[in-house]
Amino acid sequence: MFFFMGMPDAAVAETDVLKNFTLIDGTGSDATRDAAMIVTDGRIAWIGPAAQLATPADATVTDLGGAYVIPGLIDIHGHLGNTKGLTENVNFYTRDSVEADLKTYAAYGVTTVQSLGTDQDLIFQIRAEQQRSGRPLMARVRSSGQGIVYDNSSGGIKGLNKPVTNAAEAREQVADQAGKGADSIKFWLDDDLGRLAKMPPDVSAAIIDEAHQKGLRVVAHVFYLADAERLAAEGVNGFGHSVRDMAVDQSLIDTMKRQGTWMMSATLSRDFSFTYAKPPFLSGPFFTRAVSPSVVNTLSSPEHEKQIMERPHFADYKLFFENAKRNLKAMADAGVSYGVGTDSGPPGRFVGFFEHVELEQMVAAGLTPLQVLTAATGGNAKFLGANDIGTLEKSKWADFVVLDANPLADIRNTRNIRAVYIAGRPVPTIWSLCADRPPDACETTPASSK
Repeated sequence: MFFFMGMPDAAVAETDVLKNFTLIDGTGSDATRDAAMIVTDGRIAWIGPAAQLATPADATVTDLGGAYVIPGLIDIHGHLGNTKGLTENVNFYTRDSVEADLKTYAAYGVTTVQSLGTDQDLIFQIRAEQQRSGRPLMARVRSSGQGIVYDNSSGGIKGLNKPVTNAAEAREQVADQAGKGADSIKFWLDDDLGRLAKMPPDVSAAIIDEAHQKGLRVVAHVFYLADAERLAAEGVNGFGHSVRDMAVDQSLIDTMKRQGTWMMSATLSRDFSFTYAKPPFLSGPFFTRAVSPSVVNTLSSPEHEKQIMERPHFADYKLFFENAKRNLKAMADAGVSYGVGTDSGPPGRFVGFFEHVELEQMVAAGLTPLQVLTAATGGNAKFLGANDIGTLEKSKWADFVVLDANPLADIRNTRNIRAVYIAGRPVPTIWSLCADRPPDACETTPASSK
C-alpha cells in the first residue's frame, strides 16, 4: 500500500499485479495459460492473458513463476465453533472458537463457508463485521443460525437447535431466524436410521413455505429417497446430504430439475469418515499441522478404534457411502445442479482439511477435477446468491488460492498450497500453522503434503 502525506489510508488505492500463472477461473471454462490479474483495493480490476496486460505505474508486481490460481474454495455445508479436540459442546461457542475455525478454513484455501444450523446469535455480529470491512483476514461466513428439529429427534446440537412439534411452531422458528438475519434455513428431517421420530410432512412443508415467504433458501438434512422426492416436490432448495438408502430414480431427478432443487452437498467426506475405525490420514502433514498431537494420539488408539466399531450401523456405512457416490454421479450426469459441502466441524470432521477430502471423493465418484473445482467455487457462489465471489472475474473480490501443481491433472494438487488471498490480501496458509507442533513438523514443506 502506498501512503501520501496528509491523506488517510482509506483514501489511497492499493494496486497489485500478479502474473505468470495458469488461471482456472471457476466458471467451468478451460484453463488460461500465462495469465495475469490486476487487483485494486481487494477487487479484480482486470484479468486475462498476460499478453494483454497493461501494468499500472504504481502497482506492486508479483511473478507467480508458473503457479496455478483457482478461486478460493467455498464450503456450503460446514459448522463452526462448537468443537474442541474431539468434543462438541454448545458452551464452546465463543468469538475465539468461531474465528479460529474461520482462520483454519482460510489456511486450507476455503475462503467462504456457510454454517448450517448450529450457530448462536454471535455469528450475525461476526458476519456484519466482515461485511462492513469487505476484507476479512479469515473465511467469509454465511449462516443458517439455529437449525430446526422435530421435538426430541435427531439433528444438530442439543440445547442449541430449535425443536418444534407442529407446523405453527415451525413457522415461528423460521420467522425468528429470518428476523435475526439468517442467510438460509436448515432443518433436520431424519429419524437417525429408525431410532427416533421423523419430522412429519406438514411440519417440513410449513418450514419450506414460511422460509420462501421470507425470501430465504431452505436446506434439508435427508437420508431416504422417499423423503427427498417429497421435499423436492414441495420446493426445498437444497439437500444437505446425498440420498443414501438406495439409488436415486428418474422421478427424483426430474422433480429436482423442474423445481430447481440442488444436490447442494453430497458430503461424501462425512460418509467416508463413517466407514473407517482408524482415519487413514493421521500421518500426513497437511492434516497434522492443524490439529493437536493429543487428537492424533486419540484417533490412533485401539480404544478409540473399538469405540467407533461399536457404533450402531458402523458396518452399514460402507454401503451408504457407495450409494452416496453413485447418486451424486447419476444426478450430475442428468443435469441436476450440485455444489460442494462437507458437514465439517463436528468431532472427527476437520475444518479445512475435509474440504480437500471432499474434492477427492467427488472425483473418485466419477466427476472430473474441472467439474469439482467449478462446483466448489462458481457453483457454490451461485447457490448462495453471492455475485461478488466464487469466480475470478472483473469486479469480484480477489479471493483466490495459489497452487504449486495443476489440480486439473490431479485433484490432490489442491493440497499444494503456496498462498491464499482474501480480498487481495494474503492470509496464513496451513504451512504457517505451527502452533503446538514440534520443530521438525514446522519444517515440513508443501512438496511432502501428499
